[in-house]
Amino acid sequence: MKYKKDKSKIILECEDFDVYQTLNCGQCFRFFNLNKNKFIIIAKEKILEIEQVDKNKIFFNNCDTCDFENIWIDYFDLNRNYCEIKKILCIDSFLKQVIDFSPGIRILKQDFFETLISFIISQNNRIARIKKIIENISRVYGKKIKENFFSFPKFSDLVNLSEDEFRILKTGFRAKYIIDAIKKNYKFKNLKFLETQDIKKKLIEINGVGNKIANCVLLFSFSRYENFPVDVWIKRIIEKKYFDGNKKSVLEIEKFGIEKFGNLAGFAQQYLYNFAINNDI
Repeated sequence: MKYKKDKSKIILECEDFDVYQTLNCGQCFRFFNLNKNKFIIIAKEKILEIEQVDKNKIFFNNCDTCDFENIWIDYFDLNRNYCEIKKILCIDSFLKQVIDFSPGIRILKQDFFETLISFIISQNNRIARIKKIIENISRVYGKKIKENFFSFPKFSDLVNLSEDEFRILKTGFRAKYIIDAIKKNYKFKNLKFLETQDIKKKLIEINGVGNKIANCVLLFSFSRYENFPVDVWIKRIIEKKYFDGNKKSVLEIEKFGIEKFGNLAGFAQQYLYNFAINNDI
């Protein structure tokens, strides 16, 4: 990775990073497409305009060196060698095909509370609707960063809301789960210092949070890459490609992913998920 400041932008030269692939593989929801190669991302109470200029060159527009080094390098996991990760995973011939389809995916490092609430909202929901609900919550209760752009609210901004107030924001049946997550927030201090299974146990104490949501939070917020979230797409592609189409339980699929891909299971999951949703698996 190399980068330099050029007037009001940072120019990044980096292999194995495609902005479109990274944002559109189901791990985050606070972004807007300006065109095929340019996006606005809202994260860490910041607005970033990011543009893929060519395969290995990306512009961080209206970004200074301080924000790039202290926020965006970590957020986009830019210090990690994804080439080495892919070399290890490509020992599996099918996974090599999957990785070659979207080799520029990186796993983002997102804020815990926003990730938790976002994936509670994601239950039985379409991406466009998930994004809209999160945007509703942010506009009403978040901090205004710039005209028409709002950060995701902090726990303290939502702590006194009722279930009805969340339902007004179109959260539907998920409102009661969001309320429970907020009520149990006191249990989540210093989670990052715990073992992965101990974090998962605490997350599953929230009503409406099961294995899949907990694993997503572990992967996309705590960078616990040994986790293998299983949804309908992952279940379908694993059954089809590794079990000759035979049906397996979600827990069996999760166990398979963890055992097969080890501490790189989360990376494998993202490549597989993106391949599945784009190839009608």
